[in-house]
Amino acid sequence: MKTRTLLLLAVTCGLAILVAGTVQLLRLANQDKATVLAIGESATAGDARVEVTAYDEADGIAVVTVSLSGVDDPDGLQGFTLVGAGAVSEPSGTGDDACTGFTVEPVSCTLSFATTAMKTADRLLVFTRADQTVRWKLA
Repeated sequence: MKTRTLLLLAVTCGLAILVAGTVQLLRLANQDKATVLAIGESATAGDARVEVTAYDEADGIAVVTVSLSGVDDPDGLQGFTLVGAGAVSEPSGTGDDACTGFTVEPVSCTLSFATTAMKTADRLLVFTRADQTVRWKLA
């Protein structure tokens, strides 16, 4: 191949990379930023409303007190996860006031999570429902 052809191909490839990078940058700039809520704040995901009212952790178990409302769904707790460094935990459903599901009327109950596999004290409660996700920073 001639040098001129190689130079034109190199410039064309460079322009294609530049255009693709610009398009990706514009896509990222237009995304919604994830809001992380604090204890005491409430949010809605799909048709369910959740308010985190308290958080406590002892002996490898994190207990999150929540107020659930908005929909009758006994399986709605499947959307909760507790995220920590090195592990993700699902609610265990233990305790006298453990949550059993969502109801239309607000009900206060607790979610228990195992935290022994989590390497740091940072905790994030994540609730996903109907392709919407909300997050609370617990510790």
